[in-house]
Parts: sequence; C-alpha cells; structure tokens
Amino acid sequence: MSHRSTRRGFMEKTLVAACAGWVSRLPAPAAGFVSGDAKPALLGGKPVRTGPFPSWPKIASNDEKAWIEVLHGRHWCRLDGNYATRFEEAWASRLGAKGCVATASGTTALLTSLNALGVGPGDEVIVPPYTFAATINVVMLQFAIPVFVDSDRETFQIDANKIEAALTPRTKTILPVHLGGSPADMDAILAIAKRNNLVVLEDACQAHLAEWRRQKVSTIGDLGCFSFQASKNLNSGEGGAILGKNEELLERCRSFQNNGRGTQGYAFQYVRNGSNHRMTEFQAALLGEQLTRLEAQAKAREQNAEYLTRLLREIPGLSPARIYDGCTRNAYHLYMFRYDPNHFSGLPRARFLKALEAEGIPCSGGYTPLNKEPFIEATLQSRHYRSIYPEKELAAYKERNQCPQNDRLCEEAVWFTQTMLLGPRSDMDQIAEAIRKIQRNAAELAKT
Repeated sequence: MSHRSTRRGFMEKTLVAACAGWVSRLPAPAAGFVSGDAKPALLGGKPVRTGPFPSWPKIASNDEKAWIEVLHGRHWCRLDGNYATRFEEAWASRLGAKGCVATASGTTALLTSLNALGVGPGDEVIVPPYTFAATINVVMLQFAIPVFVDSDRETFQIDANKIEAALTPRTKTILPVHLGGSPADMDAILAIAKRNNLVVLEDACQAHLAEWRRQKVSTIGDLGCFSFQASKNLNSGEGGAILGKNEELLERCRSFQNNGRGTQGYAFQYVRNGSNHRMTEFQAALLGEQLTRLEAQAKAREQNAEYLTRLLREIPGLSPARIYDGCTRNAYHLYMFRYDPNHFSGLPRARFLKALEAEGIPCSGGYTPLNKEPFIEATLQSRHYRSIYPEKELAAYKERNQCPQNDRLCEEAVWFTQTMLLGPRSDMDQIAEAIRKIQRNAAELAKT
C-alpha cells in the first residue's frame, strides 16, 4: 500500500470519528418529535409532532397556599380583605405607574376607564378593527360610537397614519390596542392626541410587561387596562386592572368600580354613579403569587419568539408580524404571521391551518373583521342610538368605517398562542419543520 493511500485511510478514519463525536453531542430530539416523513399527516403520513405543547395555567404550591389562606381567612371580598390592595400596589410598582385599580375583568377595566374619562352619548372613540369584541362593546355600552381606523397589515396594529383623517368634532378618545402583546405606534398616537386635545386609553389586555421605549404599556396614555382572563400571560381566570399616572383619574376609577363610593370609607356614601366591578380576594391572591414567575415566563416567550421568527423568515410565503422601532419589549401573548398561498402552490389558508394541526401544531386564523359584525349595525339602529344621533350620521356609518387592509389581514393571519412559546427551543424547530413539510407537499394537499 502506498504512503498516499495509507494517509488517506487515516484521514477518513479521523473524519468519521470526529463526525461521530459531533453527532453524539447534538441535543436529543424533543419528546413527541417524529422526524421528517415525506407524506403530510393530513394525507395519512406521520405527524411532525405527537406530544402536547406546555399546558396552561401553570400551578405551583404558592398558588394553593395563598388560595387556602383566603378561604380560611373568610375575607373573600376586598372590602374587608387585603389581597386586592396588595396586588394593586405590586402591579403598579412593577409597571412604574402612579397607581392601580383592580377590577373583575379586562372588560370592566375598560368600561370603568371610559366612565372616568367622561366618554358618553354623542362621543366618538377611535378603535382598531383587529381586536377582541370587548374593545368595541365597552364603547357602545357608553352609547358612544366606535370609529374604526384601518390596520397596518405588517404589524397587525392600528395604522396610526390613518387616525387623523378619521377625527371629527365628536372624537373624544383614541383607544389603541397593543395586540398580541406588541405595542401600537405610541409616538404617533400621542402626537395626534396632543394636537387634537384628545385622551388616550391603552388597551393593554394582551400586553403584560410589554414596553414602548423602555416604558411599560398602560402607563403611557392617560389610562391603561389589563385583562387577567384564563388565556392571558398573567391569569386568575377572570380579572382586570387599570393603571395610570393621574391620581384624579385613578380615583374616579376606584369610585366607579365600587358603586360610586368616595374615599372616606366603604359605608353608604356615594359621590357619583357607579357599578360593582371589584376584584375578589381569590383572584388577587392568585395574581400576587403568579407575579413571582411572570418575568421568567416572559423571557422564555421572547427568546423562543425571536428564534421562531428567524426560522419562519427563511420560509417563502410567511411574514412574521413586524414590530415597531419604538417597541423595546413584546409580551408575545400571540405569535402572529401572515400566510401567502402563492408560495404554497395556491393552498388555501384554511387548508394550510388544517394541515398544520394534523402535524401536531395548534394554530388559528385569528380575528374576523370586527367592523363588519352585524351586532354593531343593529346596535346603532336601536332606539337608544337613534334618539342620540342624527339619522344621516348613523346612515353614513358603514361607509365611514371601511377597512380594506384589515379585510386582507383577516384572510392572511395565522396565530400561535403564548403557551406554545414556553417550551424548549426544539418546539420552535418542530413548528418550522411542520410548515416546511406542508410547503414541500402543498401541490398534493391543494388537490385533495
């Protein structure tokens, strides 16, 4: 054997040994992972993932301890308890707010805030069309008119560049939603509000710990609201909170959600009309304990979302939601992207979603156009609204509230929930692999 062939044999053995060592150091596949089967699961192949994503809510011993303390303490209402007060202080401190008012839900937080801001019959409120119905319901419960401003498709947020054109002498408030945990364009919104002498109420119901230029959302406008409903990143089944920097506004909120009582105690003394939107001691106890792990969970979501975005940007036809430059922290209550069927052999979004579910990846098509919901037109044509607003004004409402970019967004959007971002990085690899598998087989999927 020649010297050259002996040397080549030695190099080959060395390379094989090195590769074996490298492979041995690779992380083991995640539980429930099934490597690349060529056939899509929807057509009978093996799914990419067979195990579940992290469950929600997360429960720890401290939750149970606090709950039992409330139970046996027998002070279940905040009027004679202290858990709600302690949570208000802790949440306000965490966000850097002047104060916090705990409420029964995110919806009641918004409704209380609108009352405190003086929004009522004859007023208009600027709202996005891509949001949960509660954002609109509270406006109409005040007999005000929601005025929809079209979406910025790239960010899924209200298009602040279109707000000023929608203003009228009736406009009272701008109500931006930090959808999915990503802040709306607050620089532009605050500038518009200042020029036109308007108040800003932030709907931060999905945006726990999100930031705009290092300032926590809910503390940027005049008031801001959170939800602690079961799906939220900070969760007590139901619950809400109002944050602010103006003590007079916060005191109006405290009074309204407590049946109009004043600050001199909880006796039968009333200073305004109001309602009962108080948080219970059980809700507050859970929230106080879950605050201890909120930051760690938020970091896990951020890291996984950033990695997933890098993966999805490599797949033609997918556009992860763009984040505004002023956003210094995204809460990732939702991970959102747009789907273009032209890069998937014309595979309709509904079929794409079904195929992704079959691969073991839970997903959703997100919201439908809220501005086109029949209940809005029916409410505006009710005798209450017709007694407040001129008929001509109500008749022009539908034409005024066209949102073509949002219509497109509602046909393109794909959502993953926040719980899917709480597992290991390998979960993100599986999501991307499932989508790549669908893309490879898109033509076949489109035929069936």
